[in-house]
Amino acid sequence: MNYLWGGMMLLGIVYGACTGHMQEITDAVISSSREAVSLCISMSGVLALWCGLMEIARDTGLIDRLSAAMSPVITFLFPSIPKNHPSREYLSTNIIANILGLGWAATPAGLKAMESLSELEEERRRGKGIKAQPKGFASNEMCTFLIINISSLQLIPINIIAYRSQYGSLNPTAIVGPGIVETALSTAVAVIFCKCIDRTHAP
Repeated sequence: MNYLWGGMMLLGIVYGACTGHMQEITDAVISSSREAVSLCISMSGVLALWCGLMEIARDTGLIDRLSAAMSPVITFLFPSIPKNHPSREYLSTNIIANILGLGWAATPAGLKAMESLSELEEERRRGKGIKAQPKGFASNEMCTFLIINISSLQLIPINIIAYRSQYGSLNPTAIVGPGIVETALSTAVAVIFCKCIDRTHAP
């Protein structure tokens, strides 16, 4: 991605220089930089608010109760993960945060879930006497989690609402209804795909 974006920027600058539009490029760089800083400040406030609420929910035990309620869903999506494994809590927290539209707040739990799933795969392979996979190998559960995370059912797309409000939308929350329908469909497709792949690769 770094090469892709870098190449696009370089191509645009070279094209602008060759066509005599360097002044427009300079103006765009300055205005875009100013806008990026303003957006980052605005979104950092939103992020701080919702991350703080997630921590409060964790301290009050709400996350634990929601995780317990999510247990049947986690078992359905990841049937091979032991019921007492710590990755289940991380998975539940990440999915709950995504459902609430707190994509940024879901990231720490998602990273912890990936680390925990990687450790689980290593434990399994050691238990079976199988050579460890090279670094960067993704287990079946890790792939399933990534697909579910990308599809991400959202009831309240907080981040998108904040973006729309930042850019002057007259009705920032108009995205809620279409967002629920779209993410519900994408999540359903993701779950069906993962289950079909699991069945195809079942021993």
